[in-house]
Amino acid sequence: MSLRVAVQMDPIESIAIAGDSTFALMLSAQARGHRLFTYQASDLAYEDGRVRTRARPVTVQRVEGDHFTAGSPVALDLAKDVDVVLMRQDPPFDIGYITATYLLERVAAQTLVVNDPRSVRDAPEKLFVLDFAQFMPATLITRSLEELRAFHARHGEIVIKPLHGNAGAAVFRIGRDGDNLAALAELFGAVWQEPFIAQAFLPSVADGDKRIVLVDGEVAGAINRRPAGGEIRSNLAAGGSAEVTELTEREREICAVLGPELKRRGLAFVGIDVIGGHLTEINVTSPTGIVAIDRFNGTDTPGMIWDAIEARLAERARS
Repeated sequence: MSLRVAVQMDPIESIAIAGDSTFALMLSAQARGHRLFTYQASDLAYEDGRVRTRARPVTVQRVEGDHFTAGSPVALDLAKDVDVVLMRQDPPFDIGYITATYLLERVAAQTLVVNDPRSVRDAPEKLFVLDFAQFMPATLITRSLEELRAFHARHGEIVIKPLHGNAGAAVFRIGRDGDNLAALAELFGAVWQEPFIAQAFLPSVADGDKRIVLVDGEVAGAINRRPAGGEIRSNLAAGGSAEVTELTEREREICAVLGPELKRRGLAFVGIDVIGGHLTEINVTSPTGIVAIDRFNGTDTPGMIWDAIEARLAERARS
């Protein structure tokens, strides 16, 4: 069955194909005979009950510097002309991102949107995880310097980061002396309108931050991301390095609890982050890491994701 797949993504010209999860998904789709189109979230439009976009038909190949060929843009009615929409643009999770979920939600009954746009909107990474607080480190969400100081006094060393940040950006460690605590709270309050998040520092981050990918609620694989020297951030985008890993019993317990809820919400491709047995984030907007996972484990995570997508489409056709 050949599918028409529209990929809502950042400009394809700018992606780094060696480790890009979206590109891996596109290669896998093309290998199955699916037709690919790309567009950006800003291209979405609504008129007379229709959500439409101008999209380019593309073919892709794993050749650095020559990784795609694009045709002339065509008009697509996302409810009629497309079988699957992959919502794969990178955060920030801002009002533009949220608006795109509202528009895609209007076609989700006719066209399968992955991940489900309503669930993406309702599950920002550092807030959805609060539903599973039993697995988290001590956490505070606030804009209050007084509350932040009290939290720091209780936990000694803490980490402060933006509530809707991504890729390890603006993550700060505050030592026991509390130096720069007030200045950081002032800076965060000036830059972001929403509260920020503080968590007890986990010394085990020196041993790595595990990215575990779940496909339709089932574990597909994992990598350990080790921070570079002098860093606490293990994100690959922030200089961390990937290494092979196995899941612990605690991590399997976390996945067993999360899996059914992710599947129920239509979150087919999710990446969770675990440090020292503590769940820190549930990434649903544009998860990454599958290329590294497959390189270490000899797996085919894009194929697993397309199997899940095709199974969902078959289920829809039967109902």
